[in-house]
Amino acid sequence: MDERGTGVGNMKARVGNMKGGEEMATATTTERQQVGGRTDVASSDELICGLAPGSRLKVIGLGGVGCIVLRFLAIFLRHLDIPLRLVLIDGDDFEPSNMSRMEFQHMGAKADVKAAEIADMLDFSDVGVVPVSEYVNRENIERLIRPGDHVFLCVDNHPTRRLVAEHCAGLSEVALFSGGNDGVNPPNERGTYGNVQIHVRRDGIDWSAPLTKFHPEIRQAEGELPGGPNCGQMAESIPQILFANLGVASAMLNAFFAYSCGRLGYQEVQFDILEARSLPQFPLKGDRIPQPLSAPE
Repeated sequence: MDERGTGVGNMKARVGNMKGGEEMATATTTERQQVGGRTDVASSDELICGLAPGSRLKVIGLGGVGCIVLRFLAIFLRHLDIPLRLVLIDGDDFEPSNMSRMEFQHMGAKADVKAAEIADMLDFSDVGVVPVSEYVNRENIERLIRPGDHVFLCVDNHPTRRLVAEHCAGLSEVALFSGGNDGVNPPNERGTYGNVQIHVRRDGIDWSAPLTKFHPEIRQAEGELPGGPNCGQMAESIPQILFANLGVASAMLNAFFAYSCGRLGYQEVQFDILEARSLPQFPLKGDRIPQPLSAPE
């Protein structure tokens, strides 16, 4: 199936602008808030989402991380009041065993089930929803990920990450947000750590690093696609994976929001839910901060 197929749901009306009748309060640099004894200086400029009308956003992998990303991404997009296309890509099915760790309304193909749910949320908005019940592989990746796409890569195996990373590295324009947890392998890997990488290309130039640059486990990944145990399977006996997935999804969406406002100041985030720690990596400053992609052709 081509991701350009017919969208799901009744998208007839437009919702109000994100600010609506409630203007976002803007503080001057002299205004301060006391938070727990700490003085924070508020920024003098307003955060405005610069996502271009007609942008394509693609969520690849609708498992533990992807379901969370999709839900809150849809709520965010609903309020932007611009035409957008949201594409859901996953070749797997929801099964009864998934009910303890994923949110879905009925069994069936993940892409179709979640598309129907999200279309209801987006009813009367200008966001079209397209389900694609396919795994990303070498044969279909050029069709599924195209120049100008915003990609949320929520898969659980390095071979797929490598495939998508290398494909995106060859596109002229792309914004790739990839996240995952470290799995469970005591005592070093306890299922509480996760990270998110962001790769932005514009005009054939890398504005942030490809996924493979700092991660040899992705660069050297081999094996079948999709392949490998996934976080959903691990969560059957390791409950902390659920909360690590929530942390991953939150970090991915935070990075996307910062990027959409032209304020992304890092190329990666590493966090540990047990240590209550989140650390940005590889800073971006000044004219090296990537701006949102233009609308795709």
